[in-house]
Amino acid sequence: ATILLYALLEHFKKRWLAVPLSCLIGGLTAFALGAPFEFKTAPGMPNMNPMYWWGENTGWMLGLPTLESFVVVLPFAILAVAMWSPDFLGHQVFQKISYPKRTEKVQMNIDDTMLSASVRQTFGSILGGANFTSSWGTYIVPAAIAKRPIPAGAILTALFCVIAGIWGYPMDLAIWQPVLCVALIVGVFIPLLEAGMEMTREGKTTQSAAIVVFASTLVNPAFGWSLTMLLDNLGLIGCKERSSELTHMSRWIIPLFMFVLLTSVMAMVGMLPGIPALLENFRH
Repeated sequence: ATILLYALLEHFKKRWLAVPLSCLIGGLTAFALGAPFEFKTAPGMPNMNPMYWWGENTGWMLGLPTLESFVVVLPFAILAVAMWSPDFLGHQVFQKISYPKRTEKVQMNIDDTMLSASVRQTFGSILGGANFTSSWGTYIVPAAIAKRPIPAGAILTALFCVIAGIWGYPMDLAIWQPVLCVALIVGVFIPLLEAGMEMTREGKTTQSAAIVVFASTLVNPAFGWSLTMLLDNLGLIGCKERSSELTHMSRWIIPLFMFVLLTSVMAMVGMLPGIPALLENFRH
């Protein structure tokens, strides 16, 4: 149903409605087929005390992170930061193909957007990692990109977040798996896929795309990304003209350092398939 809806909206040039309509269909279908759902979060001010969320017996009941916690998530933390650029680029491509002509001045500035998102993620992590704006951004941002300038979308996102946080009940609906999964597919993965298709039209980039998918499938995404970045910058795959224009630092020192660092951390914690963890604390 989601695929057919997206195709119809694409045909009628109403793609900005894809996220809300897809979530509505996904939620109603899941509920009609018996998926359990109930409103649990009562209205009121959310707990703003970081120690509550990071307590051992309160909040997420995880306690403060240890050194082992940071070691385990390091490869994927680096990967997540690295993936922010193509993520924003995907939304920018989505914006360009949805906006009318002569609207270049209102298209998103990636640097400013990444800076704002970084600040948001920092405060979200301090408050227990419950980045509720991420969920609502999945709903609002694609609609704003396709229909109005980015500042208006950001204001709407913030406004809805405040209302939902105080109201309480919308939070249960926003994080309900049938609704959230459909929102991620339509609001995140499809724009990224469109951006990937736009960027891999030339044969020089399809090779790199194939390598990163293959390596990520065999090992994991962090390994696939770092290996492909190293091979691409060395000129062994992808655009050799771009590689020849890079400095030694950008061409092989930084990519090699990242590949060795990520692979070493993954080997220590047992993230490489078929190889036991080098550190005893991570052996099961």
